[in-house]
Amino acid sequence: MDFLTDINWWFLVVTSLAKTVFVLVVVLTMVSYTVYAERRVSAFIQDRLGPNRVGIPLTMLGFKNDLKFQGLGQPIADALKLLLKEDFTPASANKFYYWLAPTLGIGSVIVSLAVIPFGSSLNLDFIFRPLLGHEFGPIPMVIANVNIGILFIFAISSLGVYGIVLAGWSGNSKYPFLGGIRSSSQMISYELALGLSVIPLFLIYEKLNLVDIVKYQVDNGWLLFPAFLHGNFSLGQNLLVIPVAISFVIFSVSMFAETNRLPFDLPEAEQELVGGYNTEYSSMKFALFFLGEYAAMIAGSAAIVTLFLGGWHFPFIPDGSSGWFWSIVNIGVFFAKIAVLLLIFIWVRWTLPRFRYDQLMQLGWIWFFEIALVNIFLTALILLLPN
Repeated sequence: MDFLTDINWWFLVVTSLAKTVFVLVVVLTMVSYTVYAERRVSAFIQDRLGPNRVGIPLTMLGFKNDLKFQGLGQPIADALKLLLKEDFTPASANKFYYWLAPTLGIGSVIVSLAVIPFGSSLNLDFIFRPLLGHEFGPIPMVIANVNIGILFIFAISSLGVYGIVLAGWSGNSKYPFLGGIRSSSQMISYELALGLSVIPLFLIYEKLNLVDIVKYQVDNGWLLFPAFLHGNFSLGQNLLVIPVAISFVIFSVSMFAETNRLPFDLPEAEQELVGGYNTEYSSMKFALFFLGEYAAMIAGSAAIVTLFLGGWHFPFIPDGSSGWFWSIVNIGVFFAKIAVLLLIFIWVRWTLPRFRYDQLMQLGWIWFFEIALVNIFLTALILLLPN
């Protein structure tokens, strides 16, 4: 068949696999060190030390002291601990769904990252031309460039609730069951506000492709900032900052609820439900839920960065068309923005109390839902104003 001998087809397959591996390695590394950062930041807020000892165990090799590196080896120690713990399955659990739930929890988050552009483009023809005698052009820094990127994220990430519900039900225990019920109602409630909050963005961008959305912000400035900062003094463009700011607040707060982070962590609520939906899990199955929560924080932060904060773009930094070095800088800028948002997630967790359940539902249904609806009409009216 022709596609088996087509070098461009093979190049597409190999680069897609390389980008997939790169994103997985970076995200899983960020997950591990976000846990470490959370423990250190929470210790700082509570005026204690946190993990600061685990490093390179040189004493095992005969040296007098270990290299501690401020405890940067802690994620490795945590991973080894979870791998070595007993993998206990309750006798009364539904085994199939009990094992399936953690996979759904983290799998949906990882798949949603496929459509997020994490850089501009990377041209490596200076390497491929001497080796293969063929030019391939710039490689887009997105695994799957689909025209409905944000809808794809919503569709795939919404499957994560099935993992939590199945975990709560399959354990055949009251605390996980209550946590699963809470989580399903919470995530469904805030998915409505989350979806409605991005409709004003679609009215402004006039497209759903995330690569095109980032290009729009490269040309016109980050969406969250007023148009007059970018040399555009038209009344309509400057007034758009109002509905955009409203959408940003609703989207960001709803993302806290979707990832079950404080003050929206009622599905886990240790003081009430022991650990919620993952109470009956141990070893690597518990670790998958743990990784899934932090991976969801990264995916949510990536969506916020892409839609509101210019994606990989930063003022006065060229894109990948200026050389491979700037392509790498663009990738670094993107993940640096995500890191800043992750610090905000951590800061909020250790400074705010948990909502009561009625307060959580009231915020989602009575406030965010209605405000998001009105915001759509406000955006449409502003866009009708003359430029």
